[in-house]
Amino acid sequence: MEKNTNESGSLAVPFVKNQPRILRGWAFFDWANSAYALVITVAIFPGYFLHVTADEVNILGLKISDGTLYSYSLSFAYLLIALVSPLLSGIADYGGRKKVFLRFFTTLGALACIGLLFFTDMKTLWVGVSCFVLATIGFSGGLVFYNAFLPEIATEDRYDKVSATGFSYGFAGSIILLVSNLIVIQNFGWFGFSESLKAVPVAFVMVGLWWLGFAQIPLRRLPEDARHPYSKALLKRGYEEVSKTARRVLARPNMLRYLSAFFFANAGVQSVLYLASIFAEKELHFNTSNLIVLILILQVVGIGGAYLFAWISSKKGNKNAMMYMMVIWTMICVGGYVVRTGLDFYFLAACVGLVMGGMQSLARATYAKLLPEDTPDTASYFSFYDILDKLSTVMGTFVFGLITQLSGGMRNSVLSLAVFFIIGLILMRRVVVTKGEAS
Repeated sequence: MEKNTNESGSLAVPFVKNQPRILRGWAFFDWANSAYALVITVAIFPGYFLHVTADEVNILGLKISDGTLYSYSLSFAYLLIALVSPLLSGIADYGGRKKVFLRFFTTLGALACIGLLFFTDMKTLWVGVSCFVLATIGFSGGLVFYNAFLPEIATEDRYDKVSATGFSYGFAGSIILLVSNLIVIQNFGWFGFSESLKAVPVAFVMVGLWWLGFAQIPLRRLPEDARHPYSKALLKRGYEEVSKTARRVLARPNMLRYLSAFFFANAGVQSVLYLASIFAEKELHFNTSNLIVLILILQVVGIGGAYLFAWISSKKGNKNAMMYMMVIWTMICVGGYVVRTGLDFYFLAACVGLVMGGMQSLARATYAKLLPEDTPDTASYFSFYDILDKLSTVMGTFVFGLITQLSGGMRNSVLSLAVFFIIGLILMRRVVVTKGEAS
């Protein structure tokens, strides 16, 4: 049990961890916000963005392609998130405002999704870009405080199970909503629309309402904030912790090599996941229904892939399993360069699904094995890891957009991502995966 204080500073009733109702409530936040991750960033919005936006856009006197603008919007959103992430972590850990900020970022993201309803043509392009960036910030910002609740509501021996429950809730919820969106878009006439494209914005509204509505379950069930007073020290704490952790990492060559390998490989992974849809629409002329089928393939195969590489890791070790996946990712990028038909791209999507879940889960698990033994400060190490995750996403999506702009097409951009995986593979070969290994 933990003793919390209320707003007046007096001793509150001790909070009992592992309460089933609260744990289920926490998991429902994954059910709520995963709809954004799947429907907006991957399945539906990318293709809609390209349909509504002109092939060439003038931004501050610079002419760029619509695909490049989409990539840069992602880069900008994640750059902002990376910059404020230490501040958010400091508030989450020391400020006692978890629920306040969880509610704020949830509301911001959900309303931004609903705001995409008003993105209908080039005249409202600013609405589309602004709402997309704000929704991405709302999603990622909310995750900081969502994750911070886990050690508060569960004992350490329950972390894995509770976290897995949240993942399964998120998968189920997002699939249900995605299939519902597919029904509306494919049967647009039933709902009074003249064409499927005009029915697409309904999906954005459905995501916002789903996200905001189901988030009320965890917001009602999670423990109330302790509300410690703000101070300048509090606002600097997160940045100080990141700086301290960076110095520790630099002093551990083996961990530095691993994080460098992760940085490059993750830049490729996140770029493929976020930008595969616009590649399919732009280069292979997929429509929204095709894209939804594509994402369903990714999700279903991804479950099996996560279990497969968990098994490979148990037999061959984390390092070898990750290297195998980097080789497959490299081949996927080469395949993306030469692919010409929708059937071929579906096969590539199945390959992505195979290594998608395993790469992300093993990367984090491997990092945990490299942490110094008996360190009491694992939170700061993972906060640093999270910032690297976001910064690598910025680099990957920016490079993708830049090469698309310079070369006039996305195939060269996809092929360039193979370089990230090759660099990651070379760096990973020199990593020793041993708990607390320093050199």
